[in-house]
Amino acid sequence: MREGLQEIVMPQLAESLVSATIERWLKQPGDRIDMYEPICEINTDKVNAELPSTVTGKLVKILAGEGETVDVGAPICLVETASAGAPAESAPDSGDAAQPQARQAAASDGDEGAAPMSGRYSPAVQRLAAEHGVNLAEVRGTGLGGRITRKDVLNYIESGRASGKPADSRSADPARQPVRSSGLHLSEEPKLPAIEVEAAAPGSGEYFIDVSPLRHTIATRMRQSVTEIPHAWTMIEADVTNLVALRNKLKDEFMKREGINLTYLAFFLKAVINAIKDYPIMNSVWAVDKIIVKRDINISLAVGTEDGVWTPVIKNADQKNIAGLAREIDDLARKTREGRLSLSDMQGGTFTVNNTGSFGSILSQPIINYPQAALITFESIVKKPVVIGDMIAIRSMVNLCLSLDHRILDGVICGRFLQRVKENLESYSIETTTLY
Repeated sequence: MREGLQEIVMPQLAESLVSATIERWLKQPGDRIDMYEPICEINTDKVNAELPSTVTGKLVKILAGEGETVDVGAPICLVETASAGAPAESAPDSGDAAQPQARQAAASDGDEGAAPMSGRYSPAVQRLAAEHGVNLAEVRGTGLGGRITRKDVLNYIESGRASGKPADSRSADPARQPVRSSGLHLSEEPKLPAIEVEAAAPGSGEYFIDVSPLRHTIATRMRQSVTEIPHAWTMIEADVTNLVALRNKLKDEFMKREGINLTYLAFFLKAVINAIKDYPIMNSVWAVDKIIVKRDINISLAVGTEDGVWTPVIKNADQKNIAGLAREIDDLARKTREGRLSLSDMQGGTFTVNNTGSFGSILSQPIINYPQAALITFESIVKKPVVIGDMIAIRSMVNLCLSLDHRILDGVICGRFLQRVKENLESYSIETTTLY
């Protein structure tokens, strides 16, 4: 290695992390970087994160391209530090000089049908093209193997050939078709998924989607959960008419005071947490020869995005009131959808709560978030005719579905736990003032 050059390596961001994928480079060869300045975005099996530089200097060479998975401790780029001499400053090595030529050659080869990567589009390229109405089939790629880079799309936009209008999803390929909605929750068309799409041969009637690190992790964890955990399911119905009235009474004032929505989920979380206090075995994991009951109640909150499901954690949830839980829900949901979750946000969960009712579901059998003992779902609130005494009344009803690890939990304990959650939910009334 030339004197004055330093390698930046892939760090171990978590104890169990063995590799990470380069999602996008924020700096390019020739750019000056400061210590702690983000140089690239990486994707792990838990979160997306920006990787800061460990030195100050000039980025000389990128050793791991976008989409490449790198082992912890392996170098990802070379940086010329301030101690390097003038020759190093002015003359890049032969490998750097050859790289643009190689890319140009790859691009020119692609004109003759030898560009195997020309039909593969990264999430960043897809988003940029959609925002500016760019038809990627008209863009010439200068990346490796004829691949289209963000710079290629920006050059195309600057040339004035882009329409300047977002692409119409109704006329795009099947992956971009709009979602039919009942109008309950989906008030706008879904965002572009952060997946890599590979165009198939014209007229083939199909297209390909690369399995992202997140989707691969979801597949691995779900397979592990259903393979190792003997699942069982149970459900109970709760009358939340009074809760609906209470929330309608408080939501406007809460929005003015806190600046966030007061959702039903905050009340539901409080009901679940109080029930776990009464039945702490629900907050446990299987350890072959013993059951480990967790003292801290850390709620994993299932949050869905266009790409998959994340489970950020509300730490010490039993120490928070309803307002505090509402703030945590809003913060974690926003960070999830903006891709700003940190590793600490994802660690330490002891019990999972899922809000499938947010998209209209009334009954589900979710897979347990391994290695936890149980997962509860809050379904959609629906008005139903209910017999009260000898009278029929219209009430707001909700299904509470519980998935349980039958090695740890049995029907009796889970039935009592669900009954306690039901009691807690039905105990809310229009006079309830325990938000703080």
